[in-house]
Amino acid sequence: MRIISGLYKGRKIQAPKKLPVRPTTDMAKEALFNILNNQYYFDEISVLDLFSGTGNISYEFASRGTEQIVAVDANYGCIKFINETAENFEMPIRTTKSDVFKFLENSKQQHTIIFADPPYDFEVELFSKIPQLVFQNKLLEDNGSLIIEHSKHTDLSHLDHYSHSKSYGGNMFSFFQNN
Repeated sequence: MRIISGLYKGRKIQAPKKLPVRPTTDMAKEALFNILNNQYYFDEISVLDLFSGTGNISYEFASRGTEQIVAVDANYGCIKFINETAENFEMPIRTTKSDVFKFLENSKQQHTIIFADPPYDFEVELFSKIPQLVFQNKLLEDNGSLIIEHSKHTDLSHLDHYSHSKSYGGNMFSFFQNN
């Protein structure tokens, strides 16, 4: 994987093969950040990266100047890799090793952007818990966006706070916002 833009543009990051991850493709990541670039000043936002895996999305935000980034994943290897990479690049990424749903139930901090990249084979009920907990616990700032990455075969348009989706190859980003 590589960092698309910003201070670390073009840097390649090689994650250990043993991590149980599916990083967002460069094409989909570039398209997502083109959308976000038109909505936010990256140096003024707070980001929560759920199911962060390799930290791919967190690195992209950090490279673009975001200073407040929290990456959450239940896998110790993923958290260790993100910590090592963030330290090597001097990126302001805080990590939390936790089950994402427990984290969302207990968190009180609001964020401008909450990005979630759960396993593609999640049942729709598990996908639906993400916006439910985010909005129930008021974790999203008024002008913020919850973005869930999922397979194009999963439809989340019936969920509360759904705004729209964008598809890139087999990847889909569903956007949720405060109504």
